[in-house]
Amino acid sequence: MAMDVLIVDDSAAIRKILHRVLRQTDMPLGEVFEAGDGVEALQALKDHKIGLVLSDINMPNMDGLQLLSKLRQDQAFRDLPVLMITTEGSQHKVMEAVQLGATGYVRKPFTADQIKEKLTGIL
Repeated sequence: MAMDVLIVDDSAAIRKILHRVLRQTDMPLGEVFEAGDGVEALQALKDHKIGLVLSDINMPNMDGLQLLSKLRQDQAFRDLPVLMITTEGSQHKVMEAVQLGATGYVRKPFTADQIKEKLTGIL
């Protein structure tokens, strides 16, 4: 069954790259939605039935860790797979994401194969 995906990143270029990478996977994809920050992501999650979130950590307004925290506090999104994609080199931030309930993470710059491998493990 096709799954709708939400890509959350303040960089439109990264969102487009991730969109292209998702299309290259063998995953049965439905629609791919985009958000520029956590605030937009929460609205998209209210408006659409999303099955997977790919989120940056460092964003304006509401960063990826704040978004992840809100999702894990909401019964409706507690089990939603969230893959963090970040330039964040700090092990502390990555560990914080894992402790908050991130399903996995990939560091930028990433390859299509790295994304595919993570998604295969998650789904």
